Amino acid sequence: MRNDANIQKYRELAQKQMKKIIVIATGGTIAGSGEDGRTTEYRAGTIDVSDVLKTIPQINDLAEIEMISLISVDSNEMNERYWIKLRNTINEQAKRPDVDGIVITHGTDTIEETAYFLNLTVATEKPVVLTGAMRPATATSPDGPFNLFQAIALAANDQAHGCGVMCLFSSTIYSARNIAKTNNHKIDAFGLNEQAALGYMRDADVFITNHPTTRHTLFSRFCNKQFEAFPKVRMATYYAGADTAILDALEHDCDGIVIIGTGSGNYSQAWLQKLDELAEKGTIIVRSSRVPHSIVFDEQVFDPKNHFIGSNTLTPFKARILLMLCLTQTRDIEKIRNAFFRY
Repeated sequence: MRNDANIQKYRELAQKQMKKIIVIATGGTIAGSGEDGRTTEYRAGTIDVSDVLKTIPQINDLAEIEMISLISVDSNEMNERYWIKLRNTINEQAKRPDVDGIVITHGTDTIEETAYFLNLTVATEKPVVLTGAMRPATATSPDGPFNLFQAIALAANDQAHGCGVMCLFSSTIYSARNIAKTNNHKIDAFGLNEQAALGYMRDADVFITNHPTTRHTLFSRFCNKQFEAFPKVRMATYYAGADTAILDALEHDCDGIVIIGTGSGNYSQAWLQKLDELAEKGTIIVRSSRVPHSIVFDEQVFDPKNHFIGSNTLTPFKARILLMLCLTQTRDIEKIRNAFFRY
């Protein structure tokens, strides 16, 4: 006698136990299309991510998926307005008791900036995972489907709770704070700023071996703040022979400046003199480095008056985000300096 009733019962039970994952699409190469088979000369954000999901039907055995097509842009079009929209959407979805995790598809060029902004501002311990692709969906061997499969598996895994915002690429789990794009043509395009990965994956299996030590998500002082706009924080790159014209141009157009210096956040004496003048007029200045693997501490030689803030292990682009958020709350340089060690 067939036991169809029991089989149906077990199927219904499995369905009830299955995690619900929200996939928020923002565009990028993972949703890009071009000439069939080619990996170059394509347009990002031109197809629906739901079409990518159709190529990985096995995902339906891992989680119940709900799609939100929020925006569809090349990640070079990402900006603060989109960040606020994305962050608010994540917070709204995370409040739902039936939602277990959130995955965001995003272009790789600025994914590290979006991830760090979200890491500091979303108000949930539920897993939030960003992923994308280096090859468009129309390539001969696109990497997006497998990255998306693993990102959903990660977001549905209990180990991922409390890890802050994460990024998933090529079976590696990265923290939003430490991920950086280090290659522009290989599918294994991301690295870390001298920090260990949070873990790795083997197909849908999750192995988290480290946890973030800096503040994030519900532990961040920015997570419950509502944002409509941000103070202006600009960036200025020092190079051999650079004059101070760029600093003159920024003098009346920003609240803060991140200097992308050489070595340990270094620059010429002419730049030091000009930066001291700007600091004395109230501009908050952070020293960072153009060196990929660097730590910028406070430095008496290049900051004898203690006017500036070292970026610690943050890249210049993430230092800008942290400074921007700090300036929504304070202009006290010591409080901001402390944030660069805690976040």
